[in-house]
Amino acid sequence: MEETMKLATMEDTVEYCLFLIPDESRDSDKHKEILQKYIERIITRFAPMLVPYIWQNQPFNLKYKPGKGGVPAHMFGVTKFGDNIEDEWFIVYVIKQITKEFPELVARIEDNDGEFLLIEAADFLPKWLDPENSTNRVFFCHGELCIIPAPRKSGAESWLPTTPPTIPQALNIITAHSEKILASESIRAAVNRRIRGYPEKIQASLHRAHCFLPAGIVAVLKQRPRLVAAAVQAFYLRDPIDLRACRVFKTFLPETRIMTSVTFTKCLYAQLVQQRFVPDRRSGYRLPPPSDPQYRAHELGMKLAHGFEILCSKCSPHFSDCKKSLVTASPLWASFLESLKKNDYFKGLIEGSAQYRERLEMAENYFQLSVDWPESSLAMSPGEEILTLLQTIPFDIEDLKKEAANLPPEDDDQWLDLSPDQLDQLLQEAVGKKESESVSKEEKEQNYDLTEVSESMKAFISKVSTHKGAELPREPSEAPITFDADSFLNYFDKILDSDDDLDFETHEPGEEASLKGTLDNLKSYMAQMDQELAHTCISKSFTTRNQVEPVSQTTDNNSDEEDSGTGESVMAPVDVDLNLVSNILESYSSQAGLAGPASNLLQSMGVQLPDNTDHRPTSKPTKN
Repeated sequence: MEETMKLATMEDTVEYCLFLIPDESRDSDKHKEILQKYIERIITRFAPMLVPYIWQNQPFNLKYKPGKGGVPAHMFGVTKFGDNIEDEWFIVYVIKQITKEFPELVARIEDNDGEFLLIEAADFLPKWLDPENSTNRVFFCHGELCIIPAPRKSGAESWLPTTPPTIPQALNIITAHSEKILASESIRAAVNRRIRGYPEKIQASLHRAHCFLPAGIVAVLKQRPRLVAAAVQAFYLRDPIDLRACRVFKTFLPETRIMTSVTFTKCLYAQLVQQRFVPDRRSGYRLPPPSDPQYRAHELGMKLAHGFEILCSKCSPHFSDCKKSLVTASPLWASFLESLKKNDYFKGLIEGSAQYRERLEMAENYFQLSVDWPESSLAMSPGEEILTLLQTIPFDIEDLKKEAANLPPEDDDQWLDLSPDQLDQLLQEAVGKKESESVSKEEKEQNYDLTEVSESMKAFISKVSTHKGAELPREPSEAPITFDADSFLNYFDKILDSDDDLDFETHEPGEEASLKGTLDNLKSYMAQMDQELAHTCISKSFTTRNQVEPVSQTTDNNSDEEDSGTGESVMAPVDVDLNLVSNILESYSSQAGLAGPASNLLQSMGVQLPDNTDHRPTSKPTKN
């Protein structure tokens, strides 16, 4: 993205910018007012989808950013999505929809890896497009992905700059030539495939599980379901200092625990489940034996309670709740609330009812987190928010216990233990392979040809690499560049054995003698090295084309070898293809079905080996 929008950290972060076109008053006070109105309209329009969403770290947000360094004033947002990559793609969907519903806006989006939209569509990009010249070329406009091309010939398209465009240049091109910069159908399909299913996909990303939690946490999560993310992160990233606060619980006492249903994202649930943790005996948290049917609920509740206690331990004991009152007193909040009502955010709920208040609380907190405030201190930390809720929300433990008797069933978590076949299917779906193109395992094994391994490896080795890395021969239609080992060795022998190949006439007499002497020394050295290797076991590590035959049994050896009478063995030519395939198969077999260098390299070249069904013993048989 432009120079003024570099990421502050190397964390998994996504940045997004929205520009207004056409735009003749980019730096005026009126322009600022217009952009702030757009922020209000966007947040309001998408609030029903954004408010209940459980974000891993930070929510989608927008603020006004003044013009600087040639970049015009615009709307800007940044979200740390951490380990949940789905947050990033959900934001891509939101940005795409914003430009679709507000056609006067164009958007840029980038993460700490750079142009990740191009990375997603890497297999379909034109050859001229690379990271060095992609700056300020990729935009969303009218809900479609656009790429500003480079001119094919100098001066061919006068409206295209020969270097990567500036932001003002890009906006002018988009305004005047929007139909000419639409990305190819394959590129757009690759990106659309990644965000396919939203907003319905949000529900599929959730996981509901039973947890044995202190009553205070149950009450807090009823009002703020999104706080589960902060608690999981606090536990997941805990350090010894954090755990000091959990030696003896002060806020969430274990004796108040009751069973409840908690909604996680699948990422948060996996982070919590996969953590191994034994609570301090002084904490009062005890777990039943693993054989107990409710062991998982007790374990999840114990971990989550530690996360909530850590969050509250980071708060000052004298924090104020005046921040929230300042937010709701803002004139912007009144218009925001009115827009929510017009967009049926409250789903016809009676004003003042418990469910109405819950959705109102969610809207207030999202409004506080998403809108840019002059008073940066207005935002409460998760711990402050939790303590505020505990002080202001009345709850009855007996009522919560009654609700615990009628909990909805929890979701099946077998998705945590996918089989290799299921993982392969998910990966194929991720890269967009069609089911009609898939081949059964039996057909793959029947039609499998080991020469494909050899040919693919030769093509890979023969490719010319640059400072950008090696180019993998992905296209099956591309004729492989062959490498003839015999021709290479014969050519090398000619260089060593033929004195005629050297143009000694171009050298002085002294130089000619020196060159011949150097060549003789090299041939003598290599002959001596061959003799030494013949006495070792190195030849046994390769498969040769012929059996090794003693010199004394060979009738057509040259006279020099016969006169030597050594009876030594001559190493037959090595079968390069057979040794290559054998070593790759051995490496693949040693991976035991897991990811490794052999499978990764072969798959990147389009070669997929069948499963090893040979159950021969790994140890060598002993001689009788």
